[in-house]
Order: sequence, then C-alpha cells, then structure tokens
Amino acid sequence: MPKKNDAPASFETALQDLEQIVTRLESGDLPLEEALNEFERGVQLARQGQMKLQQAEQRVQILLSESEDAPLTPFTPDDE
Repeated sequence: MPKKNDAPASFETALQDLEQIVTRLESGDLPLEEALNEFERGVQLARQGQMKLQQAEQRVQILLSESEDAPLTPFTPDDE
C-alpha cells in the first residue's frame, strides 16, 4: 500500500484505490487498527478527488467565460 502522503497518479487511480478501501472495510475482516488506517487513507483520497474535481470545474468555467461570444461549433478531427 502506498504511503499516506503519496498522491495517486490520477483521479481515476484515486477512485479505484478508494473503491478497494471501501470493499475491504465493508468486508468486516480487518483488525481495528488496520480498518482505521484504511479509513484514514480513504478520507484522504476522497478529499484529493474532491479537490481535483473542483479544479476541473474551475478550468471549465474559465474556458467558457473567456469566450462567451464565440460561437460553438461541432468538433471534427483533422483526419476527416
């Protein structure tokens, strides 16, 4: 298991790690101390994920606000 201060490589990795932690905690097979450590790691991952989602939302809002008057056009790849 990664150290508590290690940030996951991506939002998706953090989400997978969090899902695994939830599964282990729901199993009820962990000793109390290990369950508390897993819970702590899960809270950290949830907070990191929330921050990444907020940052993504801010980026989208900035992109949309920079060009309010620009017409939206369908995306067509260069190779078409």
